[in-house]
Amino acid sequence: TLHRGVLSRDTLLGMCLDVCEGMNYLENSNYLHRDLAARNCLVSQNIVKVADFGMARFVLDNDYTSSQGSKFPIRWSAPEVIRYGKYSSKSDVWSFGVLMWEVYSEGLLPYEKKNNMDVVNSLNRGQRLPKPELAPTDVHVLMTWCWKEVRVVFKCSIYNIFKLQYLEYQLLVFRIEACSI
Repeated sequence: TLHRGVLSRDTLLGMCLDVCEGMNYLENSNYLHRDLAARNCLVSQNIVKVADFGMARFVLDNDYTSSQGSKFPIRWSAPEVIRYGKYSSKSDVWSFGVLMWEVYSEGLLPYEKKNNMDVVNSLNRGQRLPKPELAPTDVHVLMTWCWKEVRVVFKCSIYNIFKLQYLEYQLLVFRIEACSI
């Protein structure tokens, strides 16, 4: 059975941080994952690990162009992958933004009411996934950074997630102190 609402916002953010750290490692090791999604992560009680490297590629120049007719996961793919079959660490960053959306929507399918062609048309019109109900505004802003034409790198995303965790912690301390007065 599905248990929605069981995980705290801090836990959800920690899950995203684990994935981001794993992707930063891949990026620094010159690997492109090319299929980053929640379905391709291993989750234990204390850590989330990036898995399923079937589509991963080692690259020297941070770019990989797939052969024409190759299949790829539309709902997690950046526009340049859809249009040109061109992968880079930036396209993995796009997929990371979608993965964050999956985490904060508690496992919903991205663009769940659209078929693949509608997803492509929506992306071409500049539409992006909406803010999940559980996502704080700052987390949604980080998601949208992942979906821009000019994207952040994983190292920058790690820094921003750490910053968000620190702010959440400070807010919690403030609330506890306010209650004890």
